[in-house]
Amino acid sequence: MSGNTTQQGHPKGLWFLFATEMWERFGYYLMLGIFSLYMLDGWNNGGMGFSPEKKSDIYGTYLGLVYLTPFIGGLLADRVLGYRKSIIMGGLMMASGYFLLSFHDMTSFYLGLFFIIMGNGFFKPNISTLVGNLYSTDELKGKKDSGYNIFYMGINIGAFVCNFVAAYMRINFGWGYAFAAAGVGMLLGVLIFLSGTKHIKHVDVMKPLEEGDMKTGKILGLTLLPMFVFGILGYLIPGNILGSDTNDAFIFGCVPVIAFFLYLWFKSSGLEKRAIGALLAVFSCVILFFAVFHQNGDALTVWAEDYTDREMPESVANVATKFDMAQTVENNDIVQLDDAAFEEKMAQLRAQENAMPENTDAEIKAKKEYAKELAGYRASRKYFENLAPEKVPANGKDLKLFSTELYQSINPFWVVLLTPVLVGLWGFLRKRKKEPSTPTKIAIGLVVTALSALVMVGAVYATNDLSMKASSWWLIASYAVITLGELCLSPMGLSLVSKLSPPRITALMMGGFFLSISVGNKLAGMLSSLWETMEEKENFFFLNFALVLGAALMLFLMLKWLNKVMKENNVY
Repeated sequence: MSGNTTQQGHPKGLWFLFATEMWERFGYYLMLGIFSLYMLDGWNNGGMGFSPEKKSDIYGTYLGLVYLTPFIGGLLADRVLGYRKSIIMGGLMMASGYFLLSFHDMTSFYLGLFFIIMGNGFFKPNISTLVGNLYSTDELKGKKDSGYNIFYMGINIGAFVCNFVAAYMRINFGWGYAFAAAGVGMLLGVLIFLSGTKHIKHVDVMKPLEEGDMKTGKILGLTLLPMFVFGILGYLIPGNILGSDTNDAFIFGCVPVIAFFLYLWFKSSGLEKRAIGALLAVFSCVILFFAVFHQNGDALTVWAEDYTDREMPESVANVATKFDMAQTVENNDIVQLDDAAFEEKMAQLRAQENAMPENTDAEIKAKKEYAKELAGYRASRKYFENLAPEKVPANGKDLKLFSTELYQSINPFWVVLLTPVLVGLWGFLRKRKKEPSTPTKIAIGLVVTALSALVMVGAVYATNDLSMKASSWWLIASYAVITLGELCLSPMGLSLVSKLSPPRITALMMGGFFLSISVGNKLAGMLSSLWETMEEKENFFFLNFALVLGAALMLFLMLKWLNKVMKENNVY
């Protein structure tokens, strides 16, 4: 470990991994911030023209799969490729996916998502594993939680900046240029990683297999093949058990992978068995955190788009217009449609879409016409329908609004602001030997996350049954609360895996953590689809509150056992 030189008390390699992850997350969150908006926008405007239900289905499936593939990427890095090769390969695949999304075409849309999903599988678990490996010496072991907090701040610097770039590119050049910017960011991340490899290569070490360990080919045969088989069976089951064919396919497909991790626990023994069992228990609880947290790109984006007062003050609008950063929304005669007339028109349009023949030129032409008409009604009506009458401009006039994707920067803003505060707090408590254990921090994070849903209940009540716009401060406050929960949970989850995992399967167990994120992300899409059907929107947020609070209570009940396992493994 002689290459593990330090800077400001942390390994120099951390700062290269920090910058690499910052640019990777710049691309990832740029894409995610506009993903739902892009799918809802009409085909004639450069979007996909999907219905809200289809949008939520694709959103949840994509987010689920993008965190399911780290199981495969982690395994191959542990056994075959090593961590650095996996990260470079994954980064290049993700960049290719973003560039494919920049082409306005149905085939390149799905192909681009495939490349991002596979690339993230090779990139995400292995860069997180390298961070942990940098702190493997006795000298640095006590700083691992802080190292992951710093690393996590890099993630969120990229996530904060990217939405301003997305808004500028989308407003001035179109959706395609915004997606291309994500690809450029990913390529910069790969170049930074390559430039810092001398500070990292000494911890890119594959651990030898032990007697009784299952061979890589057998693992893939017992998980990857059954995953596809179960997924196909779930898709083909008549009717829908979980709301849609893709929901059934995804959850069924996860069953063999979950069974594999249970098999790992069953076959292990002693301290290793208890450590794997503790990790699996934590994984099961954090699923519901991500089910709520990752609604920021779906249900909360819709809330920002349709129910939040996004009007710019005149002074800000003048500056934003000068720099081509103001979203312009025009009023026209379509807004004179009352609710009943609008719903009737929407029903007619959707019936036309359902009647379209598949895989024909006629379908493509009809879809373009449908999307054009639908986009016209939705874009002009939705923002004005619950705007105070005195704020509605005359027909033919417009409003200057903050772009919806900018609200995606609120969460990373709070992360960057609050991370030093929280790192300082943990350090202060550590010196006094009162720092909570990593599992305790995760349990606290779940409780705080549940409270963020109550803030949004207040936002719904503030709109007087959605008859008026909610202030942006409600979203700002909700994101502040959930960010505190996130900082107690997400980087601590990465740290816990690094601390407790048997060394030879660290990346594989990191893949297990991302599997829990995967299932949570799919649930986020499934929950967000309820947004369209729940008439009383406060019940949507009450449901989120109850789910996460239930997970928190489960984890608190296990804390005594989890803390005992931490002590047995000489980690805290």
